[in-house]
Amino acid sequence: MKCLIIGLGSIAKKHIHVIETYYPKIELFAYRSQLKSSVYSKVKNLYDWDAIENQSESWDVVMLCNPTVLHATILQKIMHWETAFFIEKPLFHSTLNNASLVQSFQNKEQLTYIACNLRFLDCLRFIKEYLSNTKEISSIQEVNSYCGSYLPDWRAGQDYKKVYSANKEMGGGVHLDLIHEVDYLYWLFGKPHEIHSLFRNQSKLQIDAVDYANYNLAYSHFVANIILNYYRRDTKRTLELVFDDRTVLVNLLSNRVYENDTLIFSSDQKGLDTYKLQLDYFLNLLSKGESKSFNDIEAGWETLQICLNYETKR
Repeated sequence: MKCLIIGLGSIAKKHIHVIETYYPKIELFAYRSQLKSSVYSKVKNLYDWDAIENQSESWDVVMLCNPTVLHATILQKIMHWETAFFIEKPLFHSTLNNASLVQSFQNKEQLTYIACNLRFLDCLRFIKEYLSNTKEISSIQEVNSYCGSYLPDWRAGQDYKKVYSANKEMGGGVHLDLIHEVDYLYWLFGKPHEIHSLFRNQSKLQIDAVDYANYNLAYSHFVANIILNYYRRDTKRTLELVFDDRTVLVNLLSNRVYENDTLIFSSDQKGLDTYKLQLDYFLNLLSKGESKSFNDIEAGWETLQICLNYETKR
């Protein structure tokens, strides 16, 4: 099996590590835009796009890991390839002018997957099962999702103001970077009936990308609230489900779930494990010849529309 990686940043390196460790027979290739690009022992660098295009039938998988702002441009170039697409979240940085591209993929029987690895986090999978009883969902009164961390600590040794996360023109912003929260609520509860959002970038980080996002997602009998930020020093990532008779708290950092302060689930799973499970899932679909994943381009598009709700209100 041959895998072409487009964009070899930090997230791609995680996927490469998983492939080298658990799927060493997969041949890895990477499109590089500069001859001076770094070299990885088990990844063959390719520099000629025309040559890559001419052998498009050779690629079994394309991993799109380049900056989000470039996703649409690359997908326009390669959408005719008969291959499976593994696309890092989010699908695009904007909903503007991309609907036709999504429609083109929907009209094809082609495996696509938007990589949101938190769907494979044990505590969230536990909650998915916990809520599988429709009676449980009907007793929810309120949902609160929170993710706050300190952007300057994300990438050691790099100027945080120069990375894509901090730059609007590169597709950065906490709402896009941390789309996981929007994604897993969509996964748990489906599409909301009404969306309200607030975006700001007025923190002391002094970046031009959104560093605070607040969502209110209205469902039939409850509202889900999401708060995301780049400036919290003491990292926090939680999901709170307020039922009519109890409160369930999910700590995504410790992989634990509490019901009224009583521990009801815990896991020793590590963050990198979710990347392996994600790849296992994708490759299993590919081996079976499946053309539908549980987070395909259509689902990724719906999640993006929730995430970028402010565009539709302009």
